[in-house]
Amino acid sequence: MDLALVVGLHLLHAIASLALISVGLAVIFGMLRVINFAHGEFLMVGGYAFVLSAGAGVNLWLAMLVIAPAVVGMLGYLVERLVIRQLRGDVIATILATWGLSLFLVGLAATVLGYHQQGVAPPFGTIQIGSYTIGIYTFFVIGVTILVILALFAWLRWSRAGLLVRGTMQDGELAAGLGADTVRIRSATFVLGSALSGLAGAVLAPLAGVLPEIGATYVVKAFITVISGGATALTGTTLAAALFGLTSQAAAFVSRPVVGEVALLVVAIALLRVLPTGITGRYFRKAL
Repeated sequence: MDLALVVGLHLLHAIASLALISVGLAVIFGMLRVINFAHGEFLMVGGYAFVLSAGAGVNLWLAMLVIAPAVVGMLGYLVERLVIRQLRGDVIATILATWGLSLFLVGLAATVLGYHQQGVAPPFGTIQIGSYTIGIYTFFVIGVTILVILALFAWLRWSRAGLLVRGTMQDGELAAGLGADTVRIRSATFVLGSALSGLAGAVLAPLAGVLPEIGATYVVKAFITVISGGATALTGTTLAAALFGLTSQAAAFVSRPVVGEVALLVVAIALLRVLPTGITGRYFRKAL
C-alpha cells in the first residue's frame, strides 16, 4: 500500500511538472500560433531570476511567485514588441528569430553566470510514508500546477478579458471590427504566456537546478505536449501532459529514466499518427 501511494505521488508529480512547463507555451503557441523556440530559455531565465533573488536575500516565495514571473513577463513584452509583432504572419522568420534569441540567452547566461549548476534547496523537508521518504515540495509542485490551470481556465471562461482573448484568437478581424484592440490583446497574451513560463522555471528550480542550457531539457517536451494536445490549448495540453507523464514515469519505474524519455517520444509519435490534429482535434472540441 505504501509503495502504491508513493508511486501514485510520483506519477502525479510527473504529470504536474510536464503540464507546468507546457502551459506557457500552450498560451503562446496554442492560442497565438506563435512558434517560440526560446520557450526553454524563458524557463531558464525564470529559474535564474528566482535563484539569484533568493540568494540575494529576497524572501523565497516572493522570488518564486512574483519576481520570476515578472522578470520573464517583461522579457516577453520586449520580445513581442521588438520581434514577434514585426514578424507576424511570417512563420519561418519567427522561428529563426526566436531560435536566435534562444542561442543569445544561453550564451548570455553562460558568459555572465558560468556553466556551473545553481539552485535552492527544496523547502518544507520530507515526510515518511511507510519505509519510503518523499519531499513535501512534491505536493507543492502538484498544487501550484492545479491552481495555475484552474485559474487560467476560469479567467478564459468567465472573465471579460478572457472572452476578448478567445474572440481575438478565433477571429481577429471580427474582434477588431467590434472594437477590440487586437494588437494589445495579442501582446498581453504573449506576456501572460511568458510569465507562466517564468513561474514554471522558478517552481522547478529547487528540484532540477538551473544551468544555461537547461532550456533544451524543457522545450522539446513542452512542444510535444502542446502539439499533441491539439487545437484547444488548455484542455489539450492538460490531457497530453497526463498521458505523457504517466507513460514516461511508469516506464522509468519499470526500467530507467532514459527509457521513460524514449517511451514518451514513442507514444507521442503513435498518438499523432492516429490523431494528426491532436487529442482535441477529434475530442473535446468545445473545450478551452
